[in-house]
Amino acid sequence: MGELGAFLKIDRQGSAQRDPRERARDYREFVTPLPDAELRAQGARCMDCGVPFCHNGCPLGNLIPDWNDLVYRDRWKEAIVQLHATNNFPDFTGRACPAPCEAACVMEIREGEAVTIKQIEQAIVDRAWKEGWIAPQPPSLETGRSVAVIGSGPAGLAAAQQLRRAGHRVVLFERDEAPGGLLRFGIPDFKIEKTVVQRRVQQLLDEGVELRCGVDVGRDLAAVDLLREFDATIIATGSRIPRDLPVDGRNVRGIHFAMDYLYQRNRWVAARQGPEPAIPAPSCASEITAAAKNVVVIGGGDTGADCVGNALREGAASITQLELLPQPPPHRPDERTPWPMWPDKFRLSYAMQEAQELGRGEQDYSIATTRFVGLDGAVSALRFSRAEPTAPFAPIPGTEHELHADLVLLAMGFLHTEPHLLNELCVERGPRGNVRTISPYTASREGVFVAGDARRGQSLIVWAINEGRQCARVVDRYLTGTGYQRPVRTGNLEPADEGPEGPPGHANYGITARK
Repeated sequence: MGELGAFLKIDRQGSAQRDPRERARDYREFVTPLPDAELRAQGARCMDCGVPFCHNGCPLGNLIPDWNDLVYRDRWKEAIVQLHATNNFPDFTGRACPAPCEAACVMEIREGEAVTIKQIEQAIVDRAWKEGWIAPQPPSLETGRSVAVIGSGPAGLAAAQQLRRAGHRVVLFERDEAPGGLLRFGIPDFKIEKTVVQRRVQQLLDEGVELRCGVDVGRDLAAVDLLREFDATIIATGSRIPRDLPVDGRNVRGIHFAMDYLYQRNRWVAARQGPEPAIPAPSCASEITAAAKNVVVIGGGDTGADCVGNALREGAASITQLELLPQPPPHRPDERTPWPMWPDKFRLSYAMQEAQELGRGEQDYSIATTRFVGLDGAVSALRFSRAEPTAPFAPIPGTEHELHADLVLLAMGFLHTEPHLLNELCVERGPRGNVRTISPYTASREGVFVAGDARRGQSLIVWAINEGRQCARVVDRYLTGTGYQRPVRTGNLEPADEGPEGPPGHANYGITARK
């Protein structure tokens, strides 16, 4: 693979980014592509590993060395074929995935030397769209069977596409005004522009997937009617119940869940730069704005960073991001997360980089919020203490402080799937509140299946796409009477059908249209 010894001669070149001071004034993507010549050089660094650990680091099992080599040899059209063999939406993962494949790269044994897999992946798919190599793939034969997919996030979109290409009728139900789930309403445009999402949605429509937006199954449409109309139903609604912070003063105005704020900002951007939703966006009962306010974001993950980025672009006076956990070390701690595991190390988010460059942001770790202070019914400050470094991260007596806040955004993760649909469908829930499966991707009710965060809990976009693909395979077996055959274990890892513990299947395990 690649050029013999290139990893010794060519330095890693990470993703190029627009200047933080410039990009914080707009909503365009801030990562810029490398020139083709540089991408080929980066592809040349991919070694002929005896065991390419990047395969197992990627939940989709992407054929990474193969398309790295094809880019190095300037065979881009073949590269997109290899990329699509395992990944329906590399334009999503190339932008929004944290790249566990790079953490597992053999080159990453020397920290910071991994092949730039994510950058090459995005370049391949963007080149393919530009050259017109990506086209709808409608089935050549209709099976006469039908599937309802509830939820149009990456898991739902992947399942719908796989099943439609297998010849089944697929109807995708989305309660919001446009498909994409958190890809459209959670992740900001400056990370993934919504035209990128829309062109994939259009591909599904051109392949024959039916889309029904503004339909909340279980409320607008009775689940029993859905089960009666379709031969199979997939739950792909995500895990959307947010984690709350039940401390004194929580009920004052100005404290919101992060996703409520991000939904409003993404709708605001869509109204100004498109694309237009399938149906009109709902009116907003009360506006959440960070303009000219002192904003506190509680939660140090990606959702919190997206709140920081949006608040900065709105013109917040100051932004403080607080995290309960201790600050990670600057380098990979081998005693905790040795290679090829995802390293638990400090990473300055794109958003905090922008906020610090503009002198309007700071972040702190080991912070336990103990109380919200209200003035005239609205939040005016929060009180906090230093937190102990280990669970349960209790406040340390004698370390109390107060921080001014006009707006507080809670970005502390998600607990489980919203229960009303699960109750309506009469499916069992597991101990964490998500859908319980009795066999791979199969819920406790006949003909009902589950994929993505609704099954495994809040996770990465790359896991969601993998779950959608694997669930589609199980549904196809159910519809065609093939049934589930427990695969023979042939190695030291569980087979793909066993779920998230096992490696995902590759191209030869996928669903293909019947002749």
